[in-house]
Formats: sequence, C-alpha cells, structure tokens
Amino acid sequence: MKGSFKTLMMVLVLVLFVASLAAACAPAAPAAEEPAAEAPAAEEPAAEEPAAEEPAAEEPAAEEPAAEEPAAEEPVMEELDFVTWYQYDQNNDDPASDERTGNMYLAKTIPEYNEEFDGTWNWINIPKAWDKLNSELVAAVMAGGEVPDAIEMGANDLQKFYQNGALQDISEWAEAQEWWGDMDANAVAACTGPDGGLYCLPLSFRPAITYVWADHFPDGWPATPEQFLVEAERLKGEGVSAMTFFGSTQYDGTGAGRAVWSIISSYGGTYSDAEGNMVLNTPENVAGVEFIREIVAKGYVTEVTFAGGFQEEEAFKDASGASIPTGLYGYRYINPLTAPDGTVYDKGTSEDMLDAIADGQVTLEPMFAPEGNKPGCALDTVGFGVPVGALNVEGAYAYFNWLMSPDRNAEYTLGPGAGFPANTTTLDHPEMQVPFYQVAAGAVEASACRSYIGTLENPTEAKILIMNAVYKLIKEDPTLDIATELQAAEDEYNASN
Repeated sequence: MKGSFKTLMMVLVLVLFVASLAAACAPAAPAAEEPAAEAPAAEEPAAEEPAAEEPAAEEPAAEEPAAEEPAAEEPVMEELDFVTWYQYDQNNDDPASDERTGNMYLAKTIPEYNEEFDGTWNWINIPKAWDKLNSELVAAVMAGGEVPDAIEMGANDLQKFYQNGALQDISEWAEAQEWWGDMDANAVAACTGPDGGLYCLPLSFRPAITYVWADHFPDGWPATPEQFLVEAERLKGEGVSAMTFFGSTQYDGTGAGRAVWSIISSYGGTYSDAEGNMVLNTPENVAGVEFIREIVAKGYVTEVTFAGGFQEEEAFKDASGASIPTGLYGYRYINPLTAPDGTVYDKGTSEDMLDAIADGQVTLEPMFAPEGNKPGCALDTVGFGVPVGALNVEGAYAYFNWLMSPDRNAEYTLGPGAGFPANTTTLDHPEMQVPFYQVAAGAVEASACRSYIGTLENPTEAKILIMNAVYKLIKEDPTLDIATELQAAEDEYNASN
C-alpha cells in the first residue's frame, strides 16, 4: 500500500510540476505574441505608404507648369501692339487740314480695328510728315532703331527702299492668300523689286488725269496741244487761266512726276532707258518742254503754278484756273469749290469734288497729245511695306488681310487710297458704283499710264535734277537752250549712277 501510495504521490507531484511549469510559461505566451499584436505598428511603413508616396499624390503640384500652360503661352495670346506709319494723323480733327480725308479715315478705323481684334492686336499709328517718312524709315533701319510693323508707301519710292535694304520680301505670304489671284498685274509689278520679290502690297493705283471745269470748255476738252492753245487764248481773254499745275521745285522735285511728266510723255518722251540711265535730251522731251515754256510765256498758266505749297490748287477751287493735271487722288485736297456758274460745293471734304463731278460741273480728262500719240499719264501705286526689323510681322499680315476684305478694301480705296483698287473684285462693290469712277475709268483707258521713275535707281536725285532743269528753262531763263540744259542734267545723273 505504501508503495502504491508513494507512486500515486509521485504522479501527483509530477502533475503539479507540469501544471506549475505550464503556469510559469503562460505569461511568456502573451509576451511572445506582443509582436503580433503590434504588427500594425511594425507595418507602419506600409500603412503610411500614402505619405511615403506623397510625391505621387502631389503630382498635380509637381505638374503645375503643365497646369499653367495657358500662362506659359501668354506671349502668343496676349494683346500686342501693332504699329503703322501713315502720313495721316488720327488725332488731327482740323477740318481745314490738307490731310483731313486720311485723318478722318484713321480716326474712324483704328478704334474699329482694335475692337474687332481686342485681345490680339492693338493698332497704334505714328503720324509722319509725307515728305520725311521715307527718309526716316531708311535711317531707322540702317541704325537698327525702332521701325513700324507696316508703312504706307508709294511704289515710286520702292527703289529707294530696295537699295537701302529697308523692306522685307512678302511674296511668299501674299501669294498664299485667297485674294492674290484677284490682284491687278500692273499694280503687283509696281511693287516688285529688281530681284523679283514683292516689297509692298498694292492697295490702290493712282493714275494722273486732268480735272476740268466743263463750262470753261463748252466745245469739250481739247485733244491736241494745238487745240489747247486756241482754247487757252480764248480763256485768257475772259480772264481765266487755261491751266494751273504744280510747277515748283519743292519736295525733292516731285513736280517732275506731275503735269510736267504728263505733257512730256504725251509727246512721246521719257526719263530713262532700259539700262537705268537717265535720258533727257531727246527730240520728244525737248518738244514737251518747249510746249510748257510756251503756255507759261503766253500767260495761259496761273502764276501760283510756281508758288509751291500746292497753291496751284487754289486757282482751280475758285475756277480761275480752268484745268489742273494731277493725280486721281486730287479730289481729296481740292475743296471747297466754286463752279464757273457760281454753284458752291462747300462741305469742305472730298465729297465736294465728287458732287461736282456727279453734277457734271467737273469732268476728268486725259492729257492732250500730238496727233498720233496717246496721252501720257503718270502712274503711282500706293500700298504697304513691312520694314526690316519689324517686331510684329504677323500683326502686319493680319492688318493686310483686314484691308483686303471687301468692305474695308472699298473704304480704303475711297478714302486715303484715292485711286482704283488693286484688288479688281473691289470694283464691283456697291460703294464704287459712283460717277467719279465711271468718268475716271474713261480718262484712264484713253491714256498710256506708266511710272515716270522708269528704271532710274536713284529717283530722288533724278527728280531734283529734272525739275530744276525744267524750272530753269520755263521760268528762270526761258532764253536758255532746252537741249543743252537737259543734256547737262542727264550727264550729271549718269556720272554718279
């Protein structure tokens, strides 16, 4: 029994020992499991992955430049200044100004353009004196100074600009425009340089014609110089001068391209040959100068013809001068008017001449010419050039296309363009269906119109020499030999060109 009891006790002690051992181990189990209970903390890096990936979460901020692309493109979308040089001043509202037609045109169209292109282009015009504009541009280009984006110019000045590298060739752009196929070939040729490039966009071409008070020539405008002399003698007896014209040497001899050229070219004369040489001493030129000398000597021409400052226009305004050879654009300046019968046209605008023409008081005629010759006619083309160094060429192109739209083209032609539209489709515009253009078309069709500059590469020097010689022969000393003086001027030009 003792042995069994003893055995039982040993078993019991062993069980208690195991139980106590288990109890002793029990606290260790939770401690051993603490890492598992704290797994979330141990895995905090994973739980905080969004924070670790903050750069990715903040990609929109990192991509701010992309989100702000419109701001980066602001130079393209931002309104830019587009600058022109015109001989007109939009701020001059003086109704007596000679340039009121152009001034009024700019005052009207600049705000209209800026409203239409608001946010893209802001048109700014800087007025320039008409007889200084070209020289200022050449000087600015050569000095690398500020130049406009577009300049209104006459094609007769193209040679000067071309020689001085003042204008850009715009042919590639122009030929890609939808209106290019409608351009008058002669107008385009006038804007084409010696290298075949297009250095101005022609808007209007201005032939020279003769404005005539119809009542002073009841039998019609004379067709020949001989008939004119007969009518001039009759008018002289009535106290009227048969003609008034710009006979001054002012403005770098511009008179050489006005009435003087119309008469000389009607006699078959010219100022240049095919090689760019001046040609003055020819039988045709001598005959033309001789005729001008005769009508001056016989008192058939107004004295204000030689006064300068365009004073010759005053004689036509009051009808004391029966006719005035000038550019087609003359209607812009010659007003107000008093007709021979006393009718007054005194709006003080270009409408005065247009009204007088519509009433039949004034007619537009070709220059008279010797039998067998076609009347001569000076031809100038006005348009726009893009100077070398222009900051906003695209602004110039936008403006040109605006001017080529039907309504704007007609408006420009009837305003500062003052000629026939270079875009031939504009002739069909309702605004162009007026007596002025119908009458003018007949005079131009009867004339042989061409640029008096011809092939002369230094037109400024040429004009001065020609007009000085003519003035000397018809006004200063009519006893001088015409051929000798013309030859002297010719030799002087050719020696330096």
